[in-house]
Amino acid sequence: MNAVQETPTTSAGHLIVRQLEALGVQRVYCVPGESYLDTLDGLYDSTIRTVVCRQEGGAGIMALTEGRLTGTPGIAMVTRGPGAANAMISVHTAWQDGTPMVLFVGLIPTDQRGHEAFQEFSLEGWFGSTAKRVYVLDAPDQAGSLVAEAMHVAVSGRPGPVIIGLPEEVLREQVSARVAPARPVASTEVSDADLAAVEALIDAAERPLVIAGGERWSPDSAVALAKWAEAKALPVATDFRAYDVIDNDSTSYVGMLGYGRSKQLSDYAGRADLIVYLGAVRSDVLSDGYTLGLEARTVVISADPEATAHFGRTDLQLLVSPSRFVERAAVQAQFREDAQGWLAEGRRNWDTYSTPLCDGGSGVDLSAVMEQLRSLLPADAVVTYGAGNHAIWPQRFLPSRSYPSVVGPKNGAMGVGIPAAVAASLVFPERQVLSVAGDGCFLMNGQELATAVAQKANVVVLVVDNSCYGTIRQHQEREYPGRPSATELVNPDFAALARAYGAYGRQLTDAADFAEAYAEAAAFDGPALIHLVVDPETRGPAIEKESLTA
Repeated sequence: MNAVQETPTTSAGHLIVRQLEALGVQRVYCVPGESYLDTLDGLYDSTIRTVVCRQEGGAGIMALTEGRLTGTPGIAMVTRGPGAANAMISVHTAWQDGTPMVLFVGLIPTDQRGHEAFQEFSLEGWFGSTAKRVYVLDAPDQAGSLVAEAMHVAVSGRPGPVIIGLPEEVLREQVSARVAPARPVASTEVSDADLAAVEALIDAAERPLVIAGGERWSPDSAVALAKWAEAKALPVATDFRAYDVIDNDSTSYVGMLGYGRSKQLSDYAGRADLIVYLGAVRSDVLSDGYTLGLEARTVVISADPEATAHFGRTDLQLLVSPSRFVERAAVQAQFREDAQGWLAEGRRNWDTYSTPLCDGGSGVDLSAVMEQLRSLLPADAVVTYGAGNHAIWPQRFLPSRSYPSVVGPKNGAMGVGIPAAVAASLVFPERQVLSVAGDGCFLMNGQELATAVAQKANVVVLVVDNSCYGTIRQHQEREYPGRPSATELVNPDFAALARAYGAYGRQLTDAADFAEAYAEAAAFDGPALIHLVVDPETRGPAIEKESLTA
C-alpha cells in the first residue's frame, strides 16, 4: 500500500516571499512594520535581498527605479496608515510615468475593519485612482496566485503600479506551499502590412518626426532605434526624461521634449507633417500643453491598447511594444536621401543647445561643472535626479549613450534623485551612478543617504544649493514680480551632513575645483556628496532661461 504524500505547508506570509523568489525578484525595499511581520520573517532566510530604507517614500522610489531600469516590477513593502501615506508619492509617480512596481501594504486584522482601528484606512479609496489594480489578500490560500497576477498586471499593456493589501492575521494562516507559475505578457508581432503602412506614411512625409519614450525598451531595441532612424534619415526626439531610449550621439537624435526643452525643438516639432509616437503619446508635458503636432498626421505605436493620455489625432495605431517594432523595422530600413536637410536642421539645433556655456554669477558655475562631467563620467553612467531647476543641467548637458541610464520623474516629483541612485547602484553595481539634487529636492529624501552608506552604494551626489525653491521662485518672478514668498530656504552644510552619515563630503564654491573633488568622490569606498554653492539668482543654463521645469 502506497503512503499518502502530504503537501508541504507554509504561512501565507512566507508563501508571498517564495512566490517572489520564483518570479525572479532579487530585491525588496522596505520600512518594517508590525502589520506584516510574517512576510518579514519569510525574508529572513530568503535569497531576496532586503534593503531597509529610512522612509516609505524612499522605499517606494527605490522600487520604482528598479522597475524603470529593469522592466520588471520593483517591490516595496510598507505598513498600514502612515506608512502607506508616505509611499503614495512613489505610486503616483509610477502611475503617471508608466513604470511597473508592486507595493505590499500591511493592514489591520480583518475583524477590526470599519471601527476606525489604529492606523486603519481605505486601501481602495487611497490608491484606486493611481494604481492599475488594488488587491486585498483576504483568502490566505491565494497568496501565491495573487502575487503572480499582480506582477503580470504591473507589466502588461501600459506598465504601472499594483497594490496588495496584507491583513495582519491572514499572513499567519497555514496554506499549501506551492507557488504559482509566472504569467507570460501578451505580445503582438509586427506584420508586414503594419510595417509597410508606417513606412509608406514616412516616405510620403516631407517633415517626419519620431517621438520615442515610454517603457518596454531594452538595450538592443535602443540600438535598433538609432539604426532604423539613421537609415531612414529620421529625426528622433524623445518624451520628457526618456532620452536614454536612443544614443544621444546618434545623428538622428534631436533632443528631449517637455520641460527644459529648447524653443527651437518645440518649433521644429510644431512644423512636422508626420509624427510617429513610438512608445510615447501626445501628452500634456510632451506637447507643451496639448499645442504641438495637433495637425500632423499621427502614428501611435504602443503596447497599450487604450493609448492612455494620448490627446488628439490618430491616423494609425499599432498595438505592439516599441522594442518589437524597431527591431523589425531596423532590419529592412531603406535610406531616404531627400530627408537629409530636415534631419540636419534638427540635429544642428540640438548640437547648439546641448553645448554648455558660462552661466555667470557668483559661486559654482553649473554649466562648467557639466562640461567637465561630459569627459569625467563613464559612457555607461546612470544619472538620477528629482524635480526642480537643477534637473535642467543634467538632462540637457549629460548625454545618454546606453539604455537604461536615466531615472527622472515625469510627474515632477521632488525627492526622487537620492533613493533612485541607491536602487540604481544595486541594480548595476559595476556602473557609476551620479545623482544631481537641488537643495530642496535633497532634503525631501536625503535620509536615504544612510541607506546608501549601509548598502555601500557606488553613488556620487551633487547637491545644487541656491537656498531657494528655484522653480517656484522663477514662476513668481514672472507672475508676481518683486514679491517672492514661501520659497527661501535655510540649508545645512551638506558636505558635513554627508560626513556625519559616513559618506564622503566636500563643499565647493568654484567650478575650478570640481574635477579634483569628483575624482576623490568617485574613488571613495561608498557614497560621496559634493555640495555646490551656486548663485541664488541663476535659474537655468545660459540659453533659454525662461524654460519652465518640473
